Amino acid sequence: MSTMQAFVLKQKGAPPEFCSIPRPEPEDGEVRVRLLAAALNRRDCWIIQGKYPGIAPPVVLGSDGVGIVEAVQGAPESWIGQRVLICPSLDWGTNPRFQGPDYTILGNPRDGTFAEYITIPVDNIVPCPEHLTHAEAAALPLAGLTAWRALVSRGGLAEGERVLVTGIGGGVSCAGMQLALGLGAEVWVSSSSDDKLATARQMGASGVVRYDLDGWRECAMHATGGFDLILDGAGGPGVGELVRMLRFGGRLVFYGGTRGKWPEILPQHLFYRQVSLLASTMGSPEEFREMVSMVENQQIRPRVDRVFPLSETDQALAHLSSGAQLGKVVVQIGHDD
Repeated sequence: MSTMQAFVLKQKGAPPEFCSIPRPEPEDGEVRVRLLAAALNRRDCWIIQGKYPGIAPPVVLGSDGVGIVEAVQGAPESWIGQRVLICPSLDWGTNPRFQGPDYTILGNPRDGTFAEYITIPVDNIVPCPEHLTHAEAAALPLAGLTAWRALVSRGGLAEGERVLVTGIGGGVSCAGMQLALGLGAEVWVSSSSDDKLATARQMGASGVVRYDLDGWRECAMHATGGFDLILDGAGGPGVGELVRMLRFGGRLVFYGGTRGKWPEILPQHLFYRQVSLLASTMGSPEEFREMVSMVENQQIRPRVDRVFPLSETDQALAHLSSGAQLGKVVVQIGHDD
């Protein structure tokens, strides 16, 4: 039996282990991909900490990956040898408005990308844009898909609109900024870090907001007059200020709640301006293909913060947990040859 190296959560509540496990073989309608790189997400940290629903050890962690198709079963052989991106959304269902009851995300309960090989349904792979490095490609899938659905499918972002991306630094916020810029929006970002704000300006942000300073909302409103769309993954007390920064017809699209519960929000701050509060999570394989096509057409390069070898995935997770990153944390797994 062929084996491979992988980063495996063997028991709930126990540290994951870098170990040797059997190499998977594709079933009907699947391909086996020799992975070149994978990227980390907060989701991996929450699974390890036991804070994610449906934890099903033993499981190989990781939702993002790029690699070379080596074998197919009941799928076109033309895929063999192609470098592909892996869509982490599994069994989305038939309704594009929301996921179905069988929906899961790669990396729990199905084995993920922190390994030398993975098997995946052929419908969950797309050719990788040639302009991306392996690390850049690995950085794209989950963050890019989440940002795309939030901005486009849910938020209806139009060219020329003004966008605020909160908490710049994480994978989704960076992807959201880059995709919104590619869609022709004027993009502002917020952070409590001057270094992150300076880097965001270098990446194309039109303006920045220090949300930890007194009077930050008033300063932002004075400079902009408000925003057509606000993309937020934090929640918490600041949401009360965000909704007051929406223009007439504005949309607050939120994809997470790392800072906890929202404060009380006055309806008077919402209804007269006809604003919308929209929840969003992940996206469908069709949206994934749309997002990748746009990245290819606009030659967008996802922001990579640091790259670690697969054997140091635990150190990569510690770096992600520190919150110091700007962009995605990536593990290198294999090589082209």
